[in-house]
Amino acid sequence: MAAAGSSQRDYIKTVAMMATTPEGTAAPAPTASEPIPPPDIEQLRAPQPLAPIRQRFQWLGHKIAATSFVTEILPGAAAKLRAYAALTRLNKPIGIWLLLWPVLWALWLSSGGKPDPHVFIVFVLGTVLTRSAGCAINDFADRNFDGHVKRTKDRPLVTGAVDPIEAIALCAGLGLIALGLALTLNQLAQLLTLVGGVLVLTYPFFKRFFPMPQAYLGIAFTWSVPMAYAAQTGAVPRPAIVMFMAGLLWTVAYDTMYAMVDREDDKKLGIRSSAILFGDADRFIIGIMQLMTLLGLWLIGHEMELGLWYGLGLAFAAMFALYEQFLIRKRKPEDCFKAFLNNNYFGMSVFIGIVLEYTFR
Repeated sequence: MAAAGSSQRDYIKTVAMMATTPEGTAAPAPTASEPIPPPDIEQLRAPQPLAPIRQRFQWLGHKIAATSFVTEILPGAAAKLRAYAALTRLNKPIGIWLLLWPVLWALWLSSGGKPDPHVFIVFVLGTVLTRSAGCAINDFADRNFDGHVKRTKDRPLVTGAVDPIEAIALCAGLGLIALGLALTLNQLAQLLTLVGGVLVLTYPFFKRFFPMPQAYLGIAFTWSVPMAYAAQTGAVPRPAIVMFMAGLLWTVAYDTMYAMVDREDDKKLGIRSSAILFGDADRFIIGIMQLMTLLGLWLIGHEMELGLWYGLGLAFAAMFALYEQFLIRKRKPEDCFKAFLNNNYFGMSVFIGIVLEYTFR
């Protein structure tokens, strides 16, 4: 019995030596007649005075990870930013490139290959902002239709990831920033910017009753050409007008390819498009517009006495146009979408030709 009592007292002493408070003082040891209290879970989780530094950081990390800021606020903010990126199509930059190529053509040709750095930055940023604002207002206008179209059924306004009022606010904010940039340009460029802004904002609603909304989109998209000439030279000369017409035809051509993807859904919903208007003549009419685009660009080169490199750029663009005709030959939606995307290389070819022409002439 004495041995058993001695063992119990030794055990109690050992527990007392091991258990410490967060301040490092020894906890009072229970007597032999008192039951041994259960361990304090929170105390065991806390770092001990002599614990390694790594353990202290692990404990701190667990505490931070358990806060509402990390578990709720950050994930919610990230999800909202992803939804805004989807609304403004920043996750799909093809539209930015298609809008930017005619701007770059105009800036380089109007400046003899040496655009003003300030004007260049304003137009690049303005292109991104304007396109993003246009996508936001477009989705707002189409929010009651997009859910019935396979390609657009997952857009943020359809799924509820973004509220309609948020889309309007985002469009307004982006538009104001773009307007602020335009105010740093000359007066003619500012005036043309205001007209361009009206075109962008009215397009989503204009297409409700206009039988070929792609033409209106072409005007809105290519309005940047006279704007660029005005900002660079203070005037809108004849090459700018010819380039505007060429860019308009090119935009209608590639946006008709885009409309061919949704043609069947649009017919059911009563939505108008050039793909529906052209019917079985769609490929032929697209080909005519591609040819006239190239002809307009050639006329500009002829008037400005551009040479071999510019001609090679147009030749490559023509080959990409032929490839697009090959892609849409069977009018399969997935191939029509590939043809639409391929227009990025068309615009790039023309721009590379212009850059090389001024580099080596």
